[in-house]
Amino acid sequence: MESGRATLLKEQQLKDQFDNLEKHTQSGIEFVERYSKFVKERSDIEISYAKQIRNLSKKYQPKKNSREEEENKYTSCRAFLSTLNELNDYAGQHEVIAENLTSQIITELSRYLTELKAERKSHFHDGRKAQQQIESLWKQLESSKRRFERDCKEADRAQQYFERMDADINVTKADVEKARQQAQMRHQIAADSKTEYSNYLTKFNQEQNEHYYTLIPNIFQKLQEMEERRIERVGVSMKTYAEVDREVLPIVGKCLDGMTKAAESIEPKTDSKQVVESYKSGFEPPGDVEFEDYGPGQTMKRTVSETSLSNSRGEAKERPGGGKSKGKLWPFIKNKNKSPKQNKEPLSNRFNEFMASKPKMTCLRSLRRGLSLKLGSGPEDFSHLPPEQRRKKLQAKIDDINKDIQKEMDQKDALTKMKGVYEKNPQMGDPASVDPRLVEMAMNIEKLQSEVQKFEGWLAEVEGRLPSRSDPPRRQSGLYESQNSTMVDNNCAQDRESPDGSYTEDQSSETQVKVAIANTPEFDDEFDDGDEETLPTIGTCKAVYSFEGHNEGTISVTEGELLFVIEQDKGDGWTRVRRNEEEEGYVPTSYVEVFLETNTKGAMTYI
Repeated sequence: MESGRATLLKEQQLKDQFDNLEKHTQSGIEFVERYSKFVKERSDIEISYAKQIRNLSKKYQPKKNSREEEENKYTSCRAFLSTLNELNDYAGQHEVIAENLTSQIITELSRYLTELKAERKSHFHDGRKAQQQIESLWKQLESSKRRFERDCKEADRAQQYFERMDADINVTKADVEKARQQAQMRHQIAADSKTEYSNYLTKFNQEQNEHYYTLIPNIFQKLQEMEERRIERVGVSMKTYAEVDREVLPIVGKCLDGMTKAAESIEPKTDSKQVVESYKSGFEPPGDVEFEDYGPGQTMKRTVSETSLSNSRGEAKERPGGGKSKGKLWPFIKNKNKSPKQNKEPLSNRFNEFMASKPKMTCLRSLRRGLSLKLGSGPEDFSHLPPEQRRKKLQAKIDDINKDIQKEMDQKDALTKMKGVYEKNPQMGDPASVDPRLVEMAMNIEKLQSEVQKFEGWLAEVEGRLPSRSDPPRRQSGLYESQNSTMVDNNCAQDRESPDGSYTEDQSSETQVKVAIANTPEFDDEFDDGDEETLPTIGTCKAVYSFEGHNEGTISVTEGELLFVIEQDKGDGWTRVRRNEEEEGYVPTSYVEVFLETNTKGAMTYI
């Protein structure tokens, strides 16, 4: 009886241990899941941080064709650009961290958790199965034991009944024999129950011994090993977590070294020299202002240095003491033919004349074409810039056009080779299909070459290789310049515009035209009346291509149409033609085939 109670107690304790192990292993799995979630959130933070760093670097990158891109010639701006590039690489390392955390920890832990849950389930299933088996054997043993006990009691009662029957003299011999047989049968059943109980007991003891000394210890051992592997795996993941950061440290260090190197590359003196080089005008400082004597009996006489700020731009009349004064387009520009001194009118007289005079509309040619000045854009020849800056702009423009010419020539050569291949192998394509494109490229090259010649002429003029087309008159006064420069520049900037808005004439010519027109009464009458003298015909032309003249001052032509030429191309790419007495305008020179009369320049053809 005591043995049975001890067995029941052990079974209950064993069941409690399984419940404890189940709770502990479940908490271990939850810990791994929590750590995996922590690493995933860290990975998301790294990705978000890298994205924000990249956006920051992109935000402060210089925009194309902007002032920031021009500032990259300074060492400080280049250093900042290098810092942004290094910062972009730095963000890339954080992306590497996020990628390694995902691949080396999160993915591996997710797969391991799946395996861990399956293994834990298998072990506890084996434990429950062994426990159920021992409980089943125990129930069988208890059942055989109760049957054996019952059979023994039945055998004792049968034996006592036989003995009473045998002692009673009133009982027949047959009843005694029957009682004896019944007692023997009960004893035999009890003996069989005893044997069965003994067998179950032996079997149960064997199974119980194996259960407590083999099966359960093995299951507990497997659970222990599983738990140790889980803890070890968590430790490896934590170590990997640190190694992932450590692996990118050398590259991060290089990024930081690059930032430091960029900062050390800043050269203030170089930047300041670059500023001087960028804004160097080429002007010379003005000369000394001489003393003007206003004493009694003195004639008002003014002598001004040739390079003085008070030189007039609009003064082009002859002086009593000399011929026409040579004016300057810019206040400090160098004049090779300096005169020692020149008589000037009093400043007050010149100012009064200027204030009393009515401003005139100038730039007749632009008004005839019906074009308006594009606000905010400078002349094509950059004549609004100082000489040194103008030279740089012209040289850069020539270099860009030469690159375009080379590109067009390369494409033309490629198409020419393709046409040769088509001529040798007609099955590959029609050679005639390439001709329109070749003609178009030839036109583009010719147009670009004319542009190069035009800009080279302006560049040669700036560098002194070619003489100026006309000498601009002298500036009138500093006050006149400040009040009238805006009006004159805005009006005369149109002189250089062609019908498509490009500039064609140089500023020195228009300066001379402004002064001549402003001082000519005949021009005032002619302009105010709006009458223009009809230009004579100098030749004919045939439209090679159709042209739709949408801009004001142009005329629409159709392919094959014959027109009269009244004004030859002056280098701006436009030819003035007339259809009848009322219709005339400008067309692109490359769109017509021009035949000039022999008394002008002979027969010429523009394609």
